[in-house]
Amino acid sequence: MIPAAFSYERAGSVEEAIELLSRDEDAKLLAGGQSLIPTLKLRIARPGVLVDIGGLDDLRYVREDGDWIAIGALTRHAAIVRDAVLERRCALLTHATELVGDPQIRHRGTFGGSLAHADPASDLGAVAVALDAQLVARGPNGERTIPATEFFTGPFTNALAAHELLTEIRVPAVERGVYLKYQRSARDWATVGVAVADVGGRVHVGLASMGGTPLRAAAVEEALAGGASAADAAERAAEGTEPPADISASSDYRAHLARVLVRRALEQL
Repeated sequence: MIPAAFSYERAGSVEEAIELLSRDEDAKLLAGGQSLIPTLKLRIARPGVLVDIGGLDDLRYVREDGDWIAIGALTRHAAIVRDAVLERRCALLTHATELVGDPQIRHRGTFGGSLAHADPASDLGAVAVALDAQLVARGPNGERTIPATEFFTGPFTNALAAHELLTEIRVPAVERGVYLKYQRSARDWATVGVAVADVGGRVHVGLASMGGTPLRAAAVEEALAGGASAADAAERAAEGTEPPADISASSDYRAHLARVLVRRALEQL
């Protein structure tokens, strides 16, 4: 299909991107385009202005910062997969990113774009909430930091204000982490995805495709903190979730998958 008509602007800096966003309430950002372009073609998205930030190379980086790793929002998935710092200090993120789409998607898609798209089935959304990642946004009123657990507000919606853009994602260095997902085909979204990480001595569990946003499996974490075994804790994986029913799976099947995958991930941790 052909997208609806829109104006196109190419930003030369973060400040210019913010200024361009401020001109039109219906403006949208274009980064890698792997999520936005299909929605434009289907006319699900109908922006008045498309602000292209793909040329902002200063938002592509991976930097160590003490116990954290700072990642520029426009860092491509392929760069994350092959980054030596992340492989050494947060291998959970690199291994989960290897499962995103296919090589073509990973060479165009960006870390920040994937998170901002806020798909409930997002592999990286589940990893971000499991890691307690911090997302840095910049807008007309300056810069602010949003915890990943507060960033996703609903299906395909996030906590960014209309004139803000995501500039950086900060993840903690973790030695142990596992990401598992079940999918119908190699490049498909997760029918259910599970991210498990040891963050500061406490096991965190993130879930994809188990509700309207990427979720923390609070009941599992509570059980583990109380001394439960991996198998017993995993039985609580679906508590507090609202798994959808669609062409990929029923709600009950997703709940079953969550229990199975959480147990496997915890046993591998």
